[in-house]
Amino acid sequence: MALLDPSTLETIEAPAMHIPDGFLSGPVAGAGFALAGVAIGFAVWRTNRTLGERFVPLMGVMAAFIFAAQMMNFPVAGGTSGHMVGGALAAILLGPWAAMIAMTSVVGVQALVFQDGGLAALGANVFNMAVVACLVGYAVHAGFIRFSYLAPWVRYAAAFTAAWLSVELAAIACSFELALSGTSPLTVALPAMVGVHAAIGVGEGLITVAAVAFVSATRPDLVVAQVPVTEG
Repeated sequence: MALLDPSTLETIEAPAMHIPDGFLSGPVAGAGFALAGVAIGFAVWRTNRTLGERFVPLMGVMAAFIFAAQMMNFPVAGGTSGHMVGGALAAILLGPWAAMIAMTSVVGVQALVFQDGGLAALGANVFNMAVVACLVGYAVHAGFIRFSYLAPWVRYAAAFTAAWLSVELAAIACSFELALSGTSPLTVALPAMVGVHAAIGVGEGLITVAAVAFVSATRPDLVVAQVPVTEG
């Protein structure tokens, strides 16, 4: 998506929510590494305690799928483009903790190999796309899916809403990081990020619904966030 270049005051094209080097101040970048490090460390601890060995191959497959899906861009209003984040989908299929690990590997490879996002901003990018997106996606989906007994379409609405909100909350987190760094005022960054990612979130939601529908039809046992509550 388009971000404001602090040195030229011109817009440049950058992948959605991948913050490049030079956009974050030292304290904000350091806080990103600290928050992401604590969250991923906790996720590793929880994953080791709660998930069996059968989920390890699924984590790899999910990371590879999201990595490939992020390579496909779709047009957004204003001449910008966006791509799937994948945090909600990973959380729905893996649970929040394993999803955070899978998403961290995706964001890390993108930064180290493909220069999508700066190394100094890697902590913030991991926090936005691996921590915030996964936790929000899982929490929203788990809350909605409790009403899936009302109608079959509820579980698909749950997946779409979880994906859309996960993208929006990650975009909001990115906006505050840019504002705190002095890169762009919050009154500019927040509306721009939220507006563009509202459209990106629609694409994210549709892809997530399609993937969840396919997995639910073929391997419903893999949808760990599907915990419907029966009536009565």
